[in-house]
Amino acid sequence: MSIQHKKKYVPHLPSLLAIGDHNYARFMRLLPDCDTEDLTYEFCVEALLSYSITIVECARYTTTVEVKQIAEQLPNFLKPSMTVRLYHDAKSAEVISCQHVGNLKASYEYPNLHMHQKNEKFMVNVFLSEWLQFCVAYHNKLAAQKQ
Repeated sequence: MSIQHKKKYVPHLPSLLAIGDHNYARFMRLLPDCDTEDLTYEFCVEALLSYSITIVECARYTTTVEVKQIAEQLPNFLKPSMTVRLYHDAKSAEVISCQHVGNLKASYEYPNLHMHQKNEKFMVNVFLSEWLQFCVAYHNKLAAQKQ
């Protein structure tokens, strides 16, 4: 009888960095003034598709923003929310908490107590990427309609 050892998940650093760089560029397109604290940008697509980006903290090289869906009709577990740190010197963005779960590790053993996926950090950054793509596309559509 042989015992099989599961390989530990190792994040693919170039992919994680590329997503962070793309997310930073998308944030810069959506946030014309990202160095002002307590500033909120709202995107309303329809009744259940309203989002806000709030600048929570500004420092010399970083900005922390909170991204969340606004919908009174939906329970909290159906409304995505995340905190993202923008690194201006590296021109990169990183999700630092998602759904009120902070300190995301690069990899998790699976199964685990909180049922995080092995690549949870990577996946929440991919989710942010998809969300930002949607917002930029909607923003571009509105700009084209105004012309």
